[in-house]
Amino acid sequence: MTTLHTLASGSSGNAALLSQNGVHLLLDAGISCRRIAASLQTLGLSLSDLSAVLITHTHTDHIAGLQTLLKKWDGPVCASEDAARDLRRRYAGLDDRLRPFLPGAQFEVDGCEVDSFSTSHDAPGPVGFRIGDAGLLTDTGYVTEQAAETLLGVPLLILESNHDVDLLRSGPYPYYLKKRILSNEGHLSNDDAGVFASASVHAGTQTLILAHLSAENNTPAAALQSVRQALADQTLKAGVSVAPRDCVGPCHTVEERAACRK
Repeated sequence: MTTLHTLASGSSGNAALLSQNGVHLLLDAGISCRRIAASLQTLGLSLSDLSAVLITHTHTDHIAGLQTLLKKWDGPVCASEDAARDLRRRYAGLDDRLRPFLPGAQFEVDGCEVDSFSTSHDAPGPVGFRIGDAGLLTDTGYVTEQAAETLLGVPLLILESNHDVDLLRSGPYPYYLKKRILSNEGHLSNDDAGVFASASVHAGTQTLILAHLSAENNTPAAALQSVRQALADQTLKAGVSVAPRDCVGPCHTVEERAACRK
């Protein structure tokens, strides 16, 4: 069985915990180590229970707590080769802790198979992950071919729904930032999320968690409306929710068909 909790989701910080048959994986560390530890405590866990940290990319809202975490926990950090190179540049003494991989590669953590795939974002070597029957796709300007091939139909999916295009265009951000967000190396809009959500639910996805919502250019109601509207004509039904920005989200569970081999 797989359980998944988001610990934080948004431009101020991102982290999630995926647990599979006693193996606990931290997906990104974009909040303080203190908050990560406190979040784990609410779930009956501690830092020592983590098997690895998986990094999607090296923007601050995904690695802000990593440096302190590495001082208090002695496990491995899995990141793409380009992201690992950037982490070495930022933090000294990481060589023995890093487990670099090529985007698209499959690797194991304590017997759990992790599939990686390239995303399209303005950071070194950005990736997403699928671990058994759960997947994570955020921080991408569009759904890459690797992402679609890996994630279509995954039973449990964390999916970026960053912004409402009209709110972004009429909002307070400077032009260069609006252009970045709307670019192919930016973020998925609510409409983009709806298109991929519809295809994925058609292929078998049962649960969607909308993530990385902009505080300035989106609302949970707008994201839910867009995605639910895109799913309205689906024969298959899926649960859709929004990940909380600043607290531990509810437990999402899927019975694992491709369980880890611990």
